[in-house]
Amino acid sequence: MSVRQNLLAAIVAATVAVAASPASSQVLRYANQGELKSLDPYTLKETTTIAHHAHVYEGLVARDKDLKIVPALAESWETLDPTHWRFHLRKGVKFHNGDPFTADDVLFSADRVRANGSNFLSNVPGDAKFVKVDDYTVDVMLSAPNPILISQWDGWYIMDKKWCEEHDSIAPTPASATTPSFAALHENGTGPFMIESHQPGVKTVFKVNPNWWGKPEHNLKEIVFTPIASDATRVAALLSGEVDVIEPVPVQDIQRVNASGVATVMNGPEVRTIFLGMDQARDELLYSNVKGKNPFKDIRVREAFYKAIDVDLIKNRVMRGLSTPSALMIAPQLFALSKDFTRPKADIDGAKKLMADAGYADGFEVTMDCPNDRYVNDAAICQAVVGMLARIGVKVDLLAQPKAQYFGKVLKPGGYKTSFYLLGWTPASQDSHNVLHDILGCRDDPKDPTRGEANLAGYCNKELDALADKILVESDTAKRDQMIKQAFEIAIKDWAYIPLHQQALSWGVSKKVNLTQRADNQVLLYWATKQEE
Repeated sequence: MSVRQNLLAAIVAATVAVAASPASSQVLRYANQGELKSLDPYTLKETTTIAHHAHVYEGLVARDKDLKIVPALAESWETLDPTHWRFHLRKGVKFHNGDPFTADDVLFSADRVRANGSNFLSNVPGDAKFVKVDDYTVDVMLSAPNPILISQWDGWYIMDKKWCEEHDSIAPTPASATTPSFAALHENGTGPFMIESHQPGVKTVFKVNPNWWGKPEHNLKEIVFTPIASDATRVAALLSGEVDVIEPVPVQDIQRVNASGVATVMNGPEVRTIFLGMDQARDELLYSNVKGKNPFKDIRVREAFYKAIDVDLIKNRVMRGLSTPSALMIAPQLFALSKDFTRPKADIDGAKKLMADAGYADGFEVTMDCPNDRYVNDAAICQAVVGMLARIGVKVDLLAQPKAQYFGKVLKPGGYKTSFYLLGWTPASQDSHNVLHDILGCRDDPKDPTRGEANLAGYCNKELDALADKILVESDTAKRDQMIKQAFEIAIKDWAYIPLHQQALSWGVSKKVNLTQRADNQVLLYWATKQEE
């Protein structure tokens, strides 16, 4: 759910050098295991979805190939004081329908992204006040210093105020919406591509935007995205030449693709952490045979679940070596002191004793929510977890669904609807504060309603929250890292979540397309070129 490296840990961000002239136009055909349900850029903080939106929408800032923050719709900015930022907007930019981009759109988007139904509440601080200085200058006033403010904006895209008002799309479209809004089926961004047609679950066609303000780094005239859920069908489409790029390549097919002579596999580590969450908030689980109480409120049960999961077995048998077991809820590349943490080994006997001590010697039954088209081998990972927990007497009823149905269920308005689940998280800011605030933060903070935005488990420790607040404003790196370490130690002591691993992404790429992966193993297809057919 992601949030994007940021941003994009799911589609390969690339630039290319090929024999074809950059002036020649091409069609790039791309397939992913998951679909693009909504075009509303505030519906779902999920990496692949954000990646598709990045073709057509833009933010005030962006990340370049080296992951540095660079100007986008804001061509420059400065901090007038630690709580007062000023942004100078790019002039002459037009939305795809011809509407001019101005400060009014920034103020509207700042309100819309923080409105009910948005899945991006924490990208823009709730207490940030956006003030229009003139049509091309916006001030942002904060209640406290925030040195990582613009890093948090990666993935926050600006929408056309006039267009949204005209099409009854002032409010964001919730992930659980059963009736799509106009903004969910249409787009009007400022980005390098426009959407010519969108058939949710079937096909989306992107056409080049001839009036884009930037300088294209591609020779494409069109991108055709087709979701192909079946691993075998997706690989067959690549090898037959029906598509040019696929993601992911199933680990069992990597060797076959590399030996095909027509395509190759690009592997790279990703900074998304795959983890398991347990509902610790409700007094009774929604989906369990235990009535009148919640087993996950008992720290011994949470520790038992943690120790029953053998991440090395998952790495070797499910991921076939293409994962890095994790002790933390953040990738080691993003936190310098990760090396100070060691993940406890699987311990079935110890887990059984903990379950017995907690009063569950015979185990219990619980439903596990799992996407089956979102991460590398996500369904297989969940199946492995089912088997591992069976060894300590826990019967897991696995509910594996496509990501559209999965997120629609677990992100229901009025409270997250899950008892036990698998999820992945890429911190949009590429900073530990994002994890501490969005995943590990208490959901009941009246002063910060965005805290715990992605905390489906309902974990809460006020001491950790207090540290997270200090971490946000601390500019001394050494002091900050020590506070981050202390916060993660609190979460580990509480057995708050069960981190599994950082996976390696595998992209199948036709030899007619050359891609250079970004440092975060993401792909933005508008940084691609393709040889003539």
